[in-house]
Amino acid sequence: MVSRRITSGLFEAPSREPCRPAIIVRADTACKTMARKLRLEYPGACYHVINRGNYRRDLFNLPGAAAAFERILFEGCFRFQWLLHAFILMRNHFHLAVETRQPNLSAGMKWLQGTWSARFNRFHNQIGRPFQGRYKAIHVEPGHALAQVAHYIHLNPVRAKVLPADRVSEYRWSSLWHFPGPDRPEILVPDTILRESGNLADSKVGWKCYAAYLALLAEENPRLRDELFGSLNRGWCVGSSEFQTMLRVRIGPEAIAADGMSLLGADQEALKKDRESDWEKCLQTAMAVLELPLDDMPSRKSALKKVRLASVLKRKTAVSNIWLAARLQMGLPSSAGRFISRFREKNAELCDRDELALSRVQILT
Repeated sequence: MVSRRITSGLFEAPSREPCRPAIIVRADTACKTMARKLRLEYPGACYHVINRGNYRRDLFNLPGAAAAFERILFEGCFRFQWLLHAFILMRNHFHLAVETRQPNLSAGMKWLQGTWSARFNRFHNQIGRPFQGRYKAIHVEPGHALAQVAHYIHLNPVRAKVLPADRVSEYRWSSLWHFPGPDRPEILVPDTILRESGNLADSKVGWKCYAAYLALLAEENPRLRDELFGSLNRGWCVGSSEFQTMLRVRIGPEAIAADGMSLLGADQEALKKDRESDWEKCLQTAMAVLELPLDDMPSRKSALKKVRLASVLKRKTAVSNIWLAARLQMGLPSSAGRFISRFREKNAELCDRDELALSRVQILT
């Protein structure tokens, strides 16, 4: 996946695997007295992700909030190697249709919501959680079901009476705004939508036909429309009975016996080691491409060579400050974060060149 530098104005933003790695089952809890909800993570998993403002408060109609979230969303998709099939930002909530190449939905959503929330609170001089706690992630079967979720997402402004059905493509904070344009981010993928809408072409004419198809769906008999879209934001899974059976088999009795949280095939420590092994490979690749060997590194915690390596790894991967600080001997994780931020502010052109150099080689996340 080729990364790119994404900047913001108002806020400052920084092939499937041939074999199947470990499958992760995570448990989300809204309350200790409620049953835990299982979340299955595996390469190629698709989700309909939803979250709202705390107490349904307005979020994205505030100055700069929607633009900042969109930029951070695109950056997060590059960083975690997600494919984004559809998204929309409404006044007080968002919807995403994402496909994860690695079992990292929880890690990616933690980064996405946490990064935006911190910048939102800092800019508006607020404290607390902008979102209403945990996000909802509904499993979606690839193909037809995923396309139906994308249609549902794109039609949100029509249901909210923001725009009429024949003008739905004019809504700014939607993937439908980006799909026909020449500057569409490469993580925004139209293949499933176009194929499942009648094998439409990825062209201006094709997207006009898709917009007309959405308008037709929106204007159908309300009862039929409710039957079509009613379950796409509820429950735990959207797809065929065979797909639901497959997910239940993957979750398995082991996860339930472990109080709703288990890593099938490995434990949490094994997952951590596997993730750190990937980060080490990325570091070795960056050192070779940028010609910055570790054995030639100064001992100073904020040495330019160290911070340069750390900066490009933060842009290209989901590496943690904790690991970077320890591996590159940069002191405390918070210090490493400050060093990286200052380096980016003063060396924007060098950062761009480093990212371009690494974009020409395969780098894991």
